Amino acid sequence: MGNYDVTALGELLIDFTENGVSGQGNPLFEANPGGAPCNVLAMLSKLGRQTSFIGKVGKDFFGEQLKSAVMEVGIHADSLYMDEEVHTTLALVHTEPDGDRDFSFYRNPGADMMLTEAEIPAQQIRDSKIFHFGTLSMTHEGVRAATRKAVGIAKESGAVISFDPNLRPPLWKSLEDAKEQVKYGLAHCDVLKISDNEIQWFTGEEDFDAGIQKLRGQYQIPLILLSMGKEGSRAYYKDLRVEVKPFLQEKTIETTGAGDTFGACCLHHVLKYGMDGFDEQKLVEMLTFANAAASIITTRKGALRVMPSPAEIEELIKG
Repeated sequence: MGNYDVTALGELLIDFTENGVSGQGNPLFEANPGGAPCNVLAMLSKLGRQTSFIGKVGKDFFGEQLKSAVMEVGIHADSLYMDEEVHTTLALVHTEPDGDRDFSFYRNPGADMMLTEAEIPAQQIRDSKIFHFGTLSMTHEGVRAATRKAVGIAKESGAVISFDPNLRPPLWKSLEDAKEQVKYGLAHCDVLKISDNEIQWFTGEEDFDAGIQKLRGQYQIPLILLSMGKEGSRAYYKDLRVEVKPFLQEKTIETTGAGDTFGACCLHHVLKYGMDGFDEQKLVEMLTFANAAASIITTRKGALRVMPSPAEIEELIKG
């Protein structure tokens, strides 16, 4: 069992992030490698874990850039396909003054959603201790079937299944459709990473604890990780509820990848202790480490190639 610690499936795309203004007064954009699943894997690779990715980019300039970025950070990329017809998916990210982000996507279609069932590498998934996915690979029928096939193989092989809804409303025909796919993820995962606004949206509860309680009434999810931005994070595990304050940074420039970095650090601890191995102290250790790593990524542009090292994370915690 397990050549790979974590295999993730999903979107790999270019995040065009604003980077100042040209001499002529036009906005300048930087082409950052993006996409939540590979951000998660990049952080895990930085922590010394063996990672692999399943997804699709276009056979174009950006696709080549993404493939080399993924390999550069140590993610196994044999199942990163390149589509001859459809271009690499692009996202334009506008950062609001308060650090929040507004996305517009070029994905009609984009290569990431062209992944097919036939391309799912069964053996690679069977060789993985954790399988991780989100909902961007569930917005359209073909890639949705591919995702479900992969989840089925992971379940059968006894892998821990990790899910992050990572809701991007512009990519869905309707939010009802999004809700259906999130339900699928919730019904199949062992580890759920969910954000404050996602839990409120999904459950209709303002209060996070009430929302989580509602979720646990419907789904048997052993470990739920709640990211609350500037409020820190919580873990819900068996009858434990642990909350850890954030590490607030004065130098925060953008929040891209913070949730992915946080989630990756939690998966690192799942690998360290096993799903049954947590107690209150270990949950505090996990959230402290994850909060620290996430806060470092908010001081950098992009995420995939600039993940913090274990030493940097430990230093922030000690400091």
